[in-house]
Amino acid sequence: MFHKLSQGFHFLHKSFFHSENNVYLRAMKTDFLYSTDFYGMNAKELHNTCMHLVCTAGEGSFVFNERCYHIMKNDLVVILRPDCVRNLAAPDNMRVEWFAADYKFLQSLLPSNNYGIGGSITLNQNPIIKLTDEQARHLLDDFHRLRDRMSERHLQFYRELMGSLCLTMMYDIFEPHAQRDSSGPHTERTAYIVKQLMTLLSTGISKTKRNVNYYAERLNVSPKYLSATIKRMTGNSVTSYIDRCTVPILKKYLNDERLSLTQIAEMMNFTSLSYFSRYCTKHLGQSPSEYRQSLQPK
Repeated sequence: MFHKLSQGFHFLHKSFFHSENNVYLRAMKTDFLYSTDFYGMNAKELHNTCMHLVCTAGEGSFVFNERCYHIMKNDLVVILRPDCVRNLAAPDNMRVEWFAADYKFLQSLLPSNNYGIGGSITLNQNPIIKLTDEQARHLLDDFHRLRDRMSERHLQFYRELMGSLCLTMMYDIFEPHAQRDSSGPHTERTAYIVKQLMTLLSTGISKTKRNVNYYAERLNVSPKYLSATIKRMTGNSVTSYIDRCTVPILKKYLNDERLSLTQIAEMMNFTSLSYFSRYCTKHLGQSPSEYRQSLQPK
């Protein structure tokens, strides 16, 4: 089965592939993948995605970040780093459904002060969330809506359509995730540092402050310590969180046609228009002018 799955991913970069158990698609610069194959969750093609898996029957196990996890019916698994998944094991009666999407694409959908920014901290420590029957049903419905629209990449607003469906899925995940993590804040110093960084970023300060050294100084730690702590606790870099909070601000300004590109670059403290353009291209997949042009009706 896994051999067939690997073959399916092989064609992912070339064309749309659809079989009874798997649907794969590469559209624009974003990957969307749906499958019912438990053993596909650590395929190398998923390494830049965030995976969401629901167990619908039976039991299974896997190793993530060197720790073994056991899952059963109505367990949701959210894996932010599928490359760290190992040793999958499941009997024949286990049934799962999963949906994965490009991690940066999912990040770009959320506002900078969203619960999702801090949520990755606890998911990196424990990726399993217990669902009620109703929560599991809602989430599977989200998977199926995404699966059923994946082939419609000919639509003019396909990216926006898929983004809207992905955002609905993520909000359906936030509720049980927040319930799981409502037991109280961590007192460990490393967790405190992460929380303080997220608090700083939630103020919108990354509009003008995007250097790791600035945040290290604000938190009274060295840049090396801050970077190592964030990476260990969340699996992501400090820069990735800074960028995640900056991109919504950038989009907001670009969407305001009253502002010139020069004004935006100055407001966001970019040292030059060329640097501003490179930043946009890296995080939006388009130059500032191309992004604005894409907003115009065709």
